[in-house]
Amino acid sequence: MPHTTKYKRGDIVLVDFGFSEGTGSKKRPALIISSDNYHKGRQEVIVVAITGNIKRVLFGDTKIDKWKEVGLIYPSLVTGIIRTIKDNMIIHKLGTLLQQDFQKVQKNLGKAMGF
Repeated sequence: MPHTTKYKRGDIVLVDFGFSEGTGSKKRPALIISSDNYHKGRQEVIVVAITGNIKRVLFGDTKIDKWKEVGLIYPSLVTGIIRTIKDNMIIHKLGTLLQQDFQKVQKNLGKAMGF
């Protein structure tokens, strides 16, 4: 079965994220963490939020070393905030996270989920 989403694991995309309190939303970058196999036959992707607030690093968060190279405007970090979203909520692709940063994200998210 072909992919029904045009995005891939490691892509950084701009998303209109709803606040967890359910009041309002904010456009923010997010990292797609779902696999190509997950995308087969689906119209959803699993993402983690990216923030420019690098002063507050919580358990499960990962600073992005090569943030400029991947299309981000500010020094940023990948948070431990995970969401499944419809791919039509993605505004556009900003870039692709470099492998060295993606491996750190995998490690930190794995720790956060107890893997």
